Amino acid sequence: MNDVILKLEGISKSFDGKSIINSLDLEIAKNEFVTILGPSGCGKSTTLRIIGGFEKPDTGRVIFEGRDITGLTPDKRNINTVFQKYSLF
Repeated sequence: MNDVILKLEGISKSFDGKSIINSLDLEIAKNEFVTILGPSGCGKSTTLRIIGGFEKPDTGRVIFEGRDITGLTPDKRNINTVFQKYSLF
């Protein structure tokens, strides 16, 4: 039984020629709790933005519940983001 709910395959992202994420592979199983830790600028927020659809990866795929959602906009994904700081206006 495959209980992987979220899978990142070969995710890479660069900004202004600087590689932020380089070929990231990640599998998260249903009911698994995952923490992403690292220093400032290492790609934590960028990874979450890619999962949420707010940022497009340069390479790789985001697979949610067995479906490739890489090209979907945030409103078309069954994934939500809770921001640390937010404002409505």
